[in-house]
Amino acid sequence: MPRVKGGPKTRRRHKRLLKLASGFVGGRKLYRQARSTLEKGLTYAYRDRKQKKRNFRALWILRINAMARHHGLTYSRFMHGLRRAGVEVDRKQLALLAMERSPLFEELANTAKQALAAG
Repeated sequence: MPRVKGGPKTRRRHKRLLKLASGFVGGRKLYRQARSTLEKGLTYAYRDRKQKKRNFRALWILRINAMARHHGLTYSRFMHGLRRAGVEVDRKQLALLAMERSPLFEELANTAKQALAAG
């Protein structure tokens, strides 16, 4: 009795993987290389979905810090002042205010300064 090699199933599995690998260049269109490249790519995708959040937070902090220093405060003093004043605005919104609405950000900076001075 001949052994069963599973041709249609194997071909289907290979085709599915090679479809995901469309756009790969050179030998990476071959099944073996495509598979390892695809696995690596999916690993990077998973990792970078987490890193994306960290990177954006760092960017927001950088923008807030730049504008806070423009108004005579450091980032940490600015955030501490806002917390003392009871202002709850997240970093994403603060960064947007710093970039697009500087008069509003200036008001927030003054509020933080007053809260810090009050003690």
